[in-house]
Amino acid sequence: MRDRLLALGKPLSLLLLLLEVNLAVRQKPSSAQVNPPIPIEASQDICPAHLPQAIESITNRPEFRYARWGILIQTQSGNQILYSHDSDRYFIPASNIKLLTTAAALHRLGPDFRIKTSIYGRSTNQKLPSSHLNQLTDETIKLLRLVGRGDPSLTEEGLKDLAKQIKQQGIRHIQQLIVEENYFSQPTINPTWEWGDISTDYGTSVNSLILNQNAASLTLSPQSLGQPLQITWEDSIAAKQWQIQNNTITSQPESSSFIEINSIFGKPILEISGELPLESKPITTSVAILDPSSYFLAHFQNILAIEGITVENASISFQENHQNEPELATITSPPLAALIRETNQNSNNLYGEALLRTLGSITQNNNNKSTAEVGLVEIKATLTQLGINPESYIQADGAGLSRQNLVTPTALVQTLQVMAKTPQANIYKSSLSISGINGTLSRRFRDTPAQGILHGKTGSMTGISALSGYLDTPNYQPLVFSIMLNQATQPSVSLRQAIDEIILLLTRLHSC
Repeated sequence: MRDRLLALGKPLSLLLLLLEVNLAVRQKPSSAQVNPPIPIEASQDICPAHLPQAIESITNRPEFRYARWGILIQTQSGNQILYSHDSDRYFIPASNIKLLTTAAALHRLGPDFRIKTSIYGRSTNQKLPSSHLNQLTDETIKLLRLVGRGDPSLTEEGLKDLAKQIKQQGIRHIQQLIVEENYFSQPTINPTWEWGDISTDYGTSVNSLILNQNAASLTLSPQSLGQPLQITWEDSIAAKQWQIQNNTITSQPESSSFIEINSIFGKPILEISGELPLESKPITTSVAILDPSSYFLAHFQNILAIEGITVENASISFQENHQNEPELATITSPPLAALIRETNQNSNNLYGEALLRTLGSITQNNNNKSTAEVGLVEIKATLTQLGINPESYIQADGAGLSRQNLVTPTALVQTLQVMAKTPQANIYKSSLSISGINGTLSRRFRDTPAQGILHGKTGSMTGISALSGYLDTPNYQPLVFSIMLNQATQPSVSLRQAIDEIILLLTRLHSC
């Protein structure tokens, strides 16, 4: 029976849950009830007056008796509150904090803002001595400075573009190459993040010289039965930064698969444990680059060498070395509209943190605060200007990894409402995932009435799930909502399922 149900694509637990709810609403209320609930069939329309009862049939389930729900649902036009529960209390929002970060960045910087990476140096028209060539040459440049400004989208293709521009300037030899790592100040990792996150590809350092999102892939492949898995790095430069303790094993065919990767505090060591069945497919995962600055420099030197440009000395500088040299080469990021789309749709933490620091870098810092701290002040000031109550949230980072972020559902709904009235409304809304279509919502709400009509931002951490956004209901007014669930003990999939059930209730609203 279970196999037959699974073959229909309906998880058994979901069917049993729906069956239980269906049976419950068909039972007669006991005579002891003073206000008997109005039965709501799974397929019938819901009047706004009956919405609270329908929502609370989900939030009041026994499995959530120790959890905290924060919910605010409003009409987009008129701000009519359809349901509110603890909407002015603080909750840990996880990645829903990105709604605040991207709103402030879009309003403050504009959708066409781009992040520039530049190379400066003296003209090669004058002959300069070269100890390497032991002769005077027009192709030698004494000093070349690469200035990174925290472009999270920069890849090796961008560095190749810079190298080609340098080559077109006639440069074939660089006496001193400096890459500057000072546009964003320390710390590069938020001190409130958990240690287990910072060796992962979603908890990487956020510095001025970002390359390949400061992460590298490694592939684990089964070998002979009982042998350790083969571990292969995609990037040989990244491989030099980590030592690996391989505690994996190739297990019996048809056995379970699991892989766990942990870093050792204060040491460049990755502990990899787990098993893959014999003849199973390899799996690929990503880890953080341990030293992003050195990684950046090594890649750029390799790319220069491929272009036939030699470098005598290369170094990383944490100070500004500006000498009024002309700009010889430059590349820019995609426009901010594209950067916030990556931030929100794919919940990219590196992008969120880079945007936070970019906001901090454009503000004069006279208070000895870090770039990230100044960025948080800038977000608060920008959102306050937009009309968001500054006391309705406490922001600790730009991405949502910090459990010190505290946000009310009201703050998130206010932000969504305010942004819907700005000239950037469509850009902001389109930066969000679409239910059943793309981003972190691509696999949710498929083949349901909610598919394609929800633009939302997800959030998930252990014990935490959140979803906030816009919902274009088929038979009612467009809605703005925020649903946050904290202190839950169920698996993440169960938390998401409960939130999704609430959204499906909203799709059944109609005026009555």
